[in-house]
Amino acid sequence: MDQIQLRNLPSVDRLMASEAMAGLAAVYSRDWVVGVVREQLDLARKEIRQGGNAPEAESLVDAVCRQVADLTQTAPRRVINATGVVIHTNLGRAPLSRAAIEAMSQAAQGYSDLELDLATGRRGSRQSHLQALLRHLTGAEAALAVNNNASAVMLGLSALAAGRDVIVPRGEAVEIGGGFRIPDVLEQSGARLVDVGTTNRTYVRDYENAITENTAAFLKVHASNFRVEGFTAAVEAEELVELGERTGISVLHDVGSGALLPTERYGLAHEPTPQESVAAGMGLVFFSGDKLLGGPQAGIIVGKADLVARLERHPLARAMRIDKLSLASLTATLLHYLRQEAVDEIPVWRMISATEQAVKARAEQWNASTGSAGRVVASRSAIGGGSLPGETLPTWCLAFEHPFVSGGPEALTRRLRHGSPPVMARIEGERALLDPRTVLPEEESDLLRVLKNALSD
Repeated sequence: MDQIQLRNLPSVDRLMASEAMAGLAAVYSRDWVVGVVREQLDLARKEIRQGGNAPEAESLVDAVCRQVADLTQTAPRRVINATGVVIHTNLGRAPLSRAAIEAMSQAAQGYSDLELDLATGRRGSRQSHLQALLRHLTGAEAALAVNNNASAVMLGLSALAAGRDVIVPRGEAVEIGGGFRIPDVLEQSGARLVDVGTTNRTYVRDYENAITENTAAFLKVHASNFRVEGFTAAVEAEELVELGERTGISVLHDVGSGALLPTERYGLAHEPTPQESVAAGMGLVFFSGDKLLGGPQAGIIVGKADLVARLERHPLARAMRIDKLSLASLTATLLHYLRQEAVDEIPVWRMISATEQAVKARAEQWNASTGSAGRVVASRSAIGGGSLPGETLPTWCLAFEHPFVSGGPEALTRRLRHGSPPVMARIEGERALLDPRTVLPEEESDLLRVLKNALSD
């Protein structure tokens, strides 16, 4: 039976003779389209050998068209985030401000003075302007930007502690998203992890007792994606700096999210800031560009000039250097802080600072636009993205409940994901929720169009 079904499969030439395939071959490389046809035929043969029947030629042509459409669409695709998670790692973390997008666009068009000093006409540093901004905003002596925070930590450890010991509290040898583990980074950098204290309590004496002539640094890591509560104790930054100064050992601090504004101002727990770590005397401070800073993916290092200089001279600095587009958008993002307009211009801070009343009004407007197909309910928005673990903000969502929605909440969220553009909602219990807090104002018309289509299916 398998052989009969296999013989029933149309040939490559027959499929390529169809009008649809001729259209694809006129736009794309014919050889490539033929390759996609062969892939679909291989899949059909596999299904036949598993007991299936040979698909019709029209079905195979449709499958090829769908595969070509999937392969040739722009990626990553624009998605509307109605989940209420402000810094959503799976959705690209922080959206950029208009100024940051414009700066990136300008840097991409034609040429730029990336590594040219226009005053002298000689080679310059791509970091110089950015470094001046970071020194001013954090109070640090020096600064450096690389392609992400994992690289920043890796570079710091490689430059300062390769072949030597780094003391880390046991409760701070953490794993963050994507399986990124502090012990693994230490190993790859060539440094050796010496963990001290216990999971929940670490004291200065634990550091002191672990010091040997091979100790290169103390590393403090902010727990950015979990919280330990109860019977706990941790060494404050000032205490660790005092020990470092007394023993001549460098103190490094990974603060994670890069919050330059006080989060408690918006009803959230305090998130450690780079400014605080610099003021405490930390040798190097590492943080991300695309979390609470609200900029592009980047790893930022600020701290003492002699230590930053050692990182700049390290061979890995070139391998991890920030690209011109991220550099442009990061600079534009930092300028918002310098101009004291971050809350108004940086999307993540607009979302965090939005009042309950404002969010509720938007949810009610959405509901009215759908003919009151749902109802407006109180909920909570998460900060997300390895920032402020467990912290949420009060919000109001547009809710659609089972059985009043065709197929229930899961079917509705699936139809929203398949919209153009895709809309990401969340499910709580028997309700599909759309949270206005994380939807940009300019996205509302698209969201409502996709939502109305999803409700009508």
